[in-house]
Amino acid sequence: MNAIRLRTEYLNNPLGVDFRCPRLMWNCDGGTKQTAYQIATENWDSGKVESDLMHAEYPLDLDDRERVVWKVRLWDENGDPGEWSEAFFECGISSWDAKWITGNYSVKKKERYPVDCFHKTFLPKNPVKSARLYITACGLYEARLGGKKIGGFVTAPGYTDYRKRVQYQTYDVTDMISDGENELTVQLADGWYRGSCGAWGRKNQYGTETKLLAQLEITYDDGKVEKIVTDESWQWSNDGPIRFADNKDGEIVEAFRTPLYNGHAKVTKHSVVPSASNNVHVTEHERLRPTLIKTPAGKTVLDFGQNIAGYISFSLNAKVGQKIFLRFGEMLDENEEFTQKNIQLSRKGITTPLQQIDYTCAEGTNEYKTTFAVFGFQYVLIETDVPFAPEDFTAIAVYSDLERTGDFSSSNELVNRLFDATVWSAKGNHLDIPTDCPTRERHGWTGDAQLFFVTASYLFDFATFARKYLNDVFDWQKKNGRLPHIAPDGGADFYMWTMNGSVGWSDVGVLIPWRWAKIYQDDSILREHYDGMARYARFMEKRCGKNMPFFAESVKIPKEAKKYFVNIGQSFGEWAEPVDVNGGFRWQDFVAPHPEVSTAYTAYILGLMAKIAKRLGHEEDAAEFETFSEGCKTAYRALVATKKYSLDTDRQARLVRPLYMDLLDEEQTAFAKRRLVKALENYNWRLGTGFLSTPLILYVLASYDIEAAYKLLENEERPGWLSMPKAGATTIWEAWEGPEGEQGGIGSLNHYSKGAVVEWLFSVMCGINVTGENRFTIAPRPGGHFTHAKASYNSVFGLIESSWERKDGKTVYTVTVPANCEADICLPHGKSESVGAGVHTFSEE
Repeated sequence: MNAIRLRTEYLNNPLGVDFRCPRLMWNCDGGTKQTAYQIATENWDSGKVESDLMHAEYPLDLDDRERVVWKVRLWDENGDPGEWSEAFFECGISSWDAKWITGNYSVKKKERYPVDCFHKTFLPKNPVKSARLYITACGLYEARLGGKKIGGFVTAPGYTDYRKRVQYQTYDVTDMISDGENELTVQLADGWYRGSCGAWGRKNQYGTETKLLAQLEITYDDGKVEKIVTDESWQWSNDGPIRFADNKDGEIVEAFRTPLYNGHAKVTKHSVVPSASNNVHVTEHERLRPTLIKTPAGKTVLDFGQNIAGYISFSLNAKVGQKIFLRFGEMLDENEEFTQKNIQLSRKGITTPLQQIDYTCAEGTNEYKTTFAVFGFQYVLIETDVPFAPEDFTAIAVYSDLERTGDFSSSNELVNRLFDATVWSAKGNHLDIPTDCPTRERHGWTGDAQLFFVTASYLFDFATFARKYLNDVFDWQKKNGRLPHIAPDGGADFYMWTMNGSVGWSDVGVLIPWRWAKIYQDDSILREHYDGMARYARFMEKRCGKNMPFFAESVKIPKEAKKYFVNIGQSFGEWAEPVDVNGGFRWQDFVAPHPEVSTAYTAYILGLMAKIAKRLGHEEDAAEFETFSEGCKTAYRALVATKKYSLDTDRQARLVRPLYMDLLDEEQTAFAKRRLVKALENYNWRLGTGFLSTPLILYVLASYDIEAAYKLLENEERPGWLSMPKAGATTIWEAWEGPEGEQGGIGSLNHYSKGAVVEWLFSVMCGINVTGENRFTIAPRPGGHFTHAKASYNSVFGLIESSWERKDGKTVYTVTVPANCEADICLPHGKSESVGAGVHTFSEE
């Protein structure tokens, strides 16, 4: 038996991390059962440890820059040792000799500036043993050594609230350093720091002065170390080819320009000491070739056949001064013309996002690839007099470098296309943070992130990405415990500040850690954030029994129930139900509290916090949270006994929510189950839920009527999941109605939230669930008109597969369990069996 997939804290051979006691992790290959392991490094040897655990904590104190090469070997069920497998991790730095530098000009807040260009030359003194570049920015940087780009990180250093956290990157540049004079250059753009943020493209969210921090450390063969650091000696100019760069609006490029570096950088300051992101980078991925379209109006458009987040590259021969103007969009309009109407907003004469490239050619061959902007698009409108062919252009998908871990297929082609669209939407909306769309807002909406987390965790190795995002969430947390509805905090309108604390959104601070701990069987995330989670729980407690002045609804419930009734605080409620279900958007939806949603989520979240507190040994907290949770349940039961919030309703969300959260008494539960089916019948088995309840409804139905769940899933009418791929969608829509469906006709076509149904395909249809250390429960639930389905999930414990096929009156189940794991097989007709590693087949009549 050999160890494979070696990782350090879920990362593959990471550079520049700041873990101090990292978990060393692996999977098993060959054999059935790991009976022991041994880990060895230069300074530590665990010896033979009799255990089936596939992880161990590195026990020694770590120093800055320390590189640890670790190897592991395993003993199988026969007591035979396998071969050694090797990996490494390398620590970053906690202090800097470098100084923050900026461009040498005075910033006017309302003006936009060309990209800054910094330059430094150096001559190695001896043969180079190793070299590391530690670098970050307030803004976006691209570094080059000898003219070659350093590393693959796009939009570096990533997106954080730069007032509280700045991420730095570490690059191994040993092989890039030459014997002669070396030229280190860095371009610095506005990025999220002072460029467009949010739906309205607000500027200067984190500061007005972009800045750079870089430290190149060269270790020579003789052991001496030389540091080349950013300071006032660096040359600077802003006369390079990129005259304008905005992460949403695009770039203006004059390719004939070359920076002169005729000035020097200015030393500045930043109050935050950079820290390692301990996360995967944003990198380039799929490359797509277009077909050429001539629209009815005679416009020239490239169609890449897939809606993506990314940018474009081209190679064209041109004369100096010739122009190429490109605009990027998700759709063609009703007249088959290029449009950006579904992604743009206009206010005070400013339209955003522009999503455009304005390129002026140099003489001869022009090689271009966007540097400091990422767009959401399938179509590109071209205006140019430069001769070109479609093959001269390439679209490049850009997203966080998440390892793909999940796959699914079935006998229903529309469901397969829905799955593919969800994968693409997940890719396009994970650009260092989980965004709602890669076009208009690009906000890190916490509600979207929490409801999609489990789906994302099936599809990708999501642990480090989610951990980084939780840092963003808790960086925002206020003294009273409130958590945000958007993190990082940038680009939102002032009036939306009061929406922070909104249930279903701000609950991300409890829901993601809880689900993360279950999926990865790792409580470290709960311990790390417990204090912040408990503060949020008490923020929720303080809202119990209070009414919001002027806007609170008058609800008559028993006095004892009112003590825990939540009728205060602005929140989004069941956002984005179909218009014919909720009557359309009203201003009260933002201003008034939503007592039914708020009371439900308060009961649910505090119930989870009671479990978390007990799990971590905080018994007094557990008792406190449980008391409030039960009190809120009592209040909720009283609320749904009133006429206005009666369970006798066609509003599917108002029935799904209490059933999923187990808020009702026995009689109410039985009624709500029957009424949900009736509500679906009254709506022709179409979906009538919004953001919060859409991922929950199939779980609720499957708990008591699996065929009802399949009937809803398979419905191809709008609103419904399959209506999107049926209409040709290659990504998930924001509104059930499509691009024209959201208020004002600005619906995004790449908005992952409704794709959260994919978790049900894994966890119920194919029945894959992680339920313990090295342990799964496989409980597939065939149904509907499906004849077969298959899912695979490369979990933290290894690759698990589950499939079923119905043929000739039998259903045959096949389960593949990874080495050193066990699975509890639970089949629909009652068969139950525990199995070990290997391929297992079962049959039911």
